[in-house]
Amino acid sequence: MNNTYLWRPAAALWHRDVVRFLRQRNRIISALVTPLVFWVLLGAGFSPSFHPADGEHISYLTYFFPGTLVLIMLFTAIFSTISVIEDRREGFLQGVLVAPVSPGAIVLGKFLGGTTLAAGQALLFCVLAPFAGVSFPLHLLPALAASFLLVGFSMTGLGFLVAWPMDSTQGFHAIMNVVLMPMWMVSGALFPLPSGNSVIGWLGALNPVTYGVSAIRQSLGGPEVSGMPSLGLSLLVTLGFCLVTYAASYRLVSRRRKVA
Repeated sequence: MNNTYLWRPAAALWHRDVVRFLRQRNRIISALVTPLVFWVLLGAGFSPSFHPADGEHISYLTYFFPGTLVLIMLFTAIFSTISVIEDRREGFLQGVLVAPVSPGAIVLGKFLGGTTLAAGQALLFCVLAPFAGVSFPLHLLPALAASFLLVGFSMTGLGFLVAWPMDSTQGFHAIMNVVLMPMWMVSGALFPLPSGNSVIGWLGALNPVTYGVSAIRQSLGGPEVSGMPSLGLSLLVTLGFCLVTYAASYRLVSRRRKVA
């Protein structure tokens, strides 16, 4: 019963979202090219003046590489969770809501689809790692894989929470730009977060995306930067954020299903 009620519907939704995304080449290109342009232009511009406090002398291209990976996963999550709005408009979502499946299957299928796409896009971008002077320490590869999956899951969760109540893609993009982009900017992705009691430092410490960026940076063997949380703490907080977004999404879907 559990297999029919949860896992099979979730697998069907996962497969549908992955195939749908891969058929839309413009979204694939946008999710990869925009962060690439950010990485190249900002890296070239800031490298000569970039000297992180209490850190090794590294180029900005190297420092910004983990932040670019998170940006790719953020964009991929945005594009993949747009399907929630499109499915509602086409009537597909209403059919799923009245079907004899668990609300958790709907949430899990959407989350796994977005996570697969986000982690896959980030992994594809990693072919540019040698140009950034980034290595892949073998003993940290399990932590890197876990970081990709957890960050992809949490980014998809944020996108789902925004997309579920929305009726238009325009409103969705507006909210994502107002909410998620600032979260990414104040996460240590663009610049090291200041230590002490500064406003930016506190915002970064309270920002869950900070811990995702930190987990990926340290899993890539990056240097210690002032104010950066440990790898264990980063993975733990990101895992907790995944659970929070999943639980909140489950609650939203359950409420909508009762109405339906």
